[in-house]
Amino acid sequence: MNFKEIKELIEILDQSSLTEINIEDKGNVVNLKKEKETEIITPQISQQPMQQVAPQQEIATAPAASNNADTAANSAADTSGKTINAPMVGTFYKSPSPEEGAYVQVGDAVSNDTTVCILEAMKLFNEIQAEVTGEIVEILVEDGQMVEYGQPLFKVK
Repeated sequence: MNFKEIKELIEILDQSSLTEINIEDKGNVVNLKKEKETEIITPQISQQPMQQVAPQQEIATAPAASNNADTAANSAADTSGKTINAPMVGTFYKSPSPEEGAYVQVGDAVSNDTTVCILEAMKLFNEIQAEVTGEIVEILVEDGQMVEYGQPLFKVK
């Protein structure tokens, strides 16, 4: 078989519903196989609040009563102040670019519509608003850190 004949066989296979062609000619064997096309599905990210599962996991994995008491004490301490939680999974950035300053720092006052950080997910940069009014008491994550849905980012009083 020459190159032109092989090329014609490839075109025939491509245009037909056949998935494989096997030909033996003068001691030469030609096997042509068409691979299945794969469909790429990209997930859609929703910023709607979802039911938080993490606290149930903490309770289920706590092995001793003393840990339950510690968890209850920490929960009571956390409820005295408000937190700004991650509305989605992504990478936390405290500023719009490395050259610019942080959106907020400890001691800054925030209101419902104050942008406090950016979360990057799948190359999309989402500005996150405080959605609470108060003063930033603590920044709980580092710049460039991956965060989970519902993870506290800032403490606000």
